[in-house]
Amino acid sequence: QVQLVESGGGLVQPGGSLRLSCAASGSIFRINAMGWYRQAPGKQRELVAAITSGGSTNYADSVKGRFTISRDDAKSTVYLQMNSLKPEDTAGYYCNVEFAYLGGYWGQGTQVTVSS
Repeated sequence: QVQLVESGGGLVQPGGSLRLSCAASGSIFRINAMGWYRQAPGKQRELVAAITSGGSTNYADSVKGRFTISRDDAKSTVYLQMNSLKPEDTAGYYCNVEFAYLGGYWGQGTQVTVSS
């Protein structure tokens, strides 16, 4: 069994920054891809950013240049640095981690609210 624990969400003013973390624990052999998704009320969950085991990244067009995904394999943790936040970034943010032999797991979600 594995667990994913997210942290770092909150309320921030437009133009502000937040850093999300998602830490994996449990019987982990190897972590493959890691990613962040978000879901706003009434909308489908969408990919925000992803990073492969080799460090290759991809981003949704709406966050390019503002968000940065990174990972620390020694800590089994993925991060999402969010800068220049906009009200339209308001959503529940969920990490997704692909584990070797175990498949994909979702974090519990953390709320990000961008409002003045």
